[in-house]
Amino acid sequence: ETSTDNDQIQLEIAKLQEQLTSIAEGASFNGENWLTGKNTADGDIDEGTVVDGFVREGGAVRVTTATVDLTEVILTGTGGLLESVLTIDASTSTDLAGDLTTVETALAALNKAGATLGALSTRIDLQDNFAAKLSDSIESGVSRLVDADMEEESAKLSALQTQQQLAIQSLSIANSSTQNILTLFRS
Repeated sequence: ETSTDNDQIQLEIAKLQEQLTSIAEGASFNGENWLTGKNTADGDIDEGTVVDGFVREGGAVRVTTATVDLTEVILTGTGGLLESVLTIDASTSTDLAGDLTTVETALAALNKAGATLGALSTRIDLQDNFAAKLSDSIESGVSRLVDADMEEESAKLSALQTQQQLAIQSLSIANSSTQNILTLFRS
């Protein structure tokens, strides 16, 4: 291989290294970037915490959290999973087989980090689905209570209307009886 070939290979590797760094740095949410271990408020962070559940105990609600050791998933910077990959320079390297081993080792570490984050994502998704179903259930229960109250009130209204109609009919009968008696006396 010539120096020119190595230089061309390094240009491609450098672009890929930039892309990896850009992806890691762009993965921020709510001021935290777990892939770079940075927090806009506090600087470096070693662990990330997310809400992963709610527990009701004795009428009180307690929030449960999941904590992730970010040192296992940080990609860039000193000690990051990609630190050795981001420093590969094919234009000056004399050990391309060693560089390939470095990339394979980093891939294995990335798979492990992906599994860690994937498991956390699954826990969050499960809690999200549970909370949505619980909310639907509560909404349905409240709706049934409102419907039951409406049915009860409707039955009370019907009973009152029936009583009112009976009272009016009773008065009408009583008045007509009086009229009949008066008619008998007039004759």
